[in-house]
Amino acid sequence: MTGKPKHPSRLFFLGFEGGGTHGVALLADDRGSLLGRVETGPANVRLLDDGQLAALFRSVAARLPQPDALAIGLAGARSKADLKRILAAAEKIWPGIPCHPTNDLETALAAVDDTEGKSPAVRVLVLSGTGSCCYGRNAADKTVKVGGWGHLLGDQGSGYDIALRALRAVVAAYDRDNTLPGLGRRILRRLRLNEPDKLISWMQSADKSLIAGLATEVFAAWQKRDKIAAEIISCARESLAQNAIICARQLAGPKSPVHFIFAGGTLLKQPRFMQQLGAQIRKLRPGSIVSPLEREGAWGAVALAKRDL
Repeated sequence: MTGKPKHPSRLFFLGFEGGGTHGVALLADDRGSLLGRVETGPANVRLLDDGQLAALFRSVAARLPQPDALAIGLAGARSKADLKRILAAAEKIWPGIPCHPTNDLETALAAVDDTEGKSPAVRVLVLSGTGSCCYGRNAADKTVKVGGWGHLLGDQGSGYDIALRALRAVVAAYDRDNTLPGLGRRILRRLRLNEPDKLISWMQSADKSLIAGLATEVFAAWQKRDKIAAEIISCARESLAQNAIICARQLAGPKSPVHFIFAGGTLLKQPRFMQQLGAQIRKLRPGSIVSPLEREGAWGAVALAKRDL
């Protein structure tokens, strides 16, 4: 069930962070040296049953040495019941090993590298990937989450939200003009569909991550100054900025410095979008520090495992 034996004189820490499209496990020693990295498929705890969750962890354990402690942060982990499920599955795969179960927001925030101590005490993670959420913590260890209600109730500014808005916009334009707009033709080419009507059956069988993947086409059209895409991207940017400010307001005074950290593929893979979002946040809250998350969120899980041990 576990990989190669570890060196007897060193402590090993396993950090696993799972999102809507994939997961990453990192094994590091007590000196912070990376010893192994494993990528997995989707790891949203709400979308996996207990057997699938255990199988996910087993696939990681089979490729890495046994750790002395581990931390697991998964998307969708909101309740105590979710954390208990993560802990129970981990106990089956790593029996007797201390485990810190949490969500992917805490692990991402813990991954912020502040070795020089220059980051403000209040930090707000602005996450936009398949889903979206803002999560912050202050010096008093108070945490606040804004958004993250899932793709049916929320996730404004996420890849899924952007893609769904685009699909609705192009079919509305088709109904109005009897002609598919440029963004619609781009989407059909991506999906290899011949007619707009084919979108109905495609949507009925597509999962959340597959739909979210269409956001890249919206960004590509935006770069080409497509008007429909521009409006959608503007709405996404506004939603993320407003949620980030609401989160910060509950953690810090009006003039207190706040560090906003951007994470998630929708942000990190779209530098122009990320730059504009940063400018909007600084306009709404002058004096803010804005930066991308420079390390994988799984490093935050490693840090949590080491802290708990």
